[in-house]
Amino acid sequence: MYRLFAYTLLFVVAMLFQIFFFDNLAISIYLSPLIYIAFVALLPMETPPIVVLACGLLSGLTMDWSMGLEGINTAVTLFSAFSRRMVMNLSIGKETVREGGVPTVWKVGNYSFILYLVLFVALHHLCFFLLESLSWELLPIVLLRFVLSSAVSICFIWLFSQLFLSKLSSL
Repeated sequence: MYRLFAYTLLFVVAMLFQIFFFDNLAISIYLSPLIYIAFVALLPMETPPIVVLACGLLSGLTMDWSMGLEGINTAVTLFSAFSRRMVMNLSIGKETVREGGVPTVWKVGNYSFILYLVLFVALHHLCFFLLESLSWELLPIVLLRFVLSSAVSICFIWLFSQLFLSKLSSL
């Protein structure tokens, strides 16, 4: 119950940063960081799958409503939320996932946490940019956007997680 306020705050902050900062960042057409998925990525490992899917649906609908993308964010975020357990098992390990807790550098180790973030963000971003383009002719541009946006998103989500998780551990 004590985490409810912290995760509500994480949801609000992640969505507001995405809507008001990252969506308005006009550096390049190839750079579109999508950090709102930090909310789903940082949920506790013992969170029931239906709750993870509901959180993915809520964040995807929020982003679609703000960006006007007619369901792309919802579809991709739901797929990412559905795949989250598999990504955690591959990167963190089944035993650690069974123990539960919030996925942190301190809980799972630096290498496992970064591997988890890289796989989760890469899965989300690749699906997002492929659905957004819907064209094989644009594949080189999609791959460039995927690589650049994923790298920037991973850095920001890692920083975001360090700030959020340090505050969560003090609660």
